[in-house]
Amino acid sequence: MNAEDPTPDYPKLPLERFLDLTASREPAPAGGSAAAVTVALAAALTGMAARFSDDHLAEADELAARADFLGEEASGLARADAAAYARVLEARRSPRDPELRRRRVGEALSEAAGVPLAVAEAGAEIAGLAARLAREGNPNLRGDAVCAALLAEAGTRAAVTLAKINLSAAGLYDGCVERAGELARTAAAHALGAEERADVANVLQGRDRSTRPPSREGRRQGGRR
Repeated sequence: MNAEDPTPDYPKLPLERFLDLTASREPAPAGGSAAAVTVALAAALTGMAARFSDDHLAEADELAARADFLGEEASGLARADAAAYARVLEARRSPRDPELRRRRVGEALSEAAGVPLAVAEAGAEIAGLAARLAREGNPNLRGDAVCAALLAEAGTRAAVTLAKINLSAAGLYDGCVERAGELARTAAAHALGAEERADVANVLQGRDRSTRPPSREGRRQGGRR
């Protein structure tokens, strides 16, 4: 938050404060910021899984670095989404000239659609990184990698939906709509692949789904052996 832009830096807030703001009777943070934070959380889990996979994947450090980069990007987009939505509200309060107001609102909505599209781009890539870690990374962190892929898919799908709503409201039906659909399908495919890998691993290891998973400490210690 600064004097020019009072929008809080949501990922830096205490979790309880962010949740309270999201639940409040304020226009932001809302769906777009929540989607961005979800993708950022998926990136953090992906980075953790990668760091504990250095004995399993030669590119583990690179995967962790890429996850960190995408997480930082998604974190910044949480604030950007709130700021973009504020501009939409401001445009709707613009001069009474209906044509001028329509044009300003359309421009603001088009800009607002760009933020969730960027969230979806990051989310789809994170889903791919997490799916790879579920397949090839430390098996003790497989559950975390699968969770990361599922969270990334959820954030991507939410962001894609919001982008489509804004593009439709702005009367824009260009390549952005097709790109949004492609990102949602990509993230879904990665998440499904990660889930299937976990299911296969459970069968091979003779584990029942109701079996209590090892503790985080056990997973981490196992990853160091």
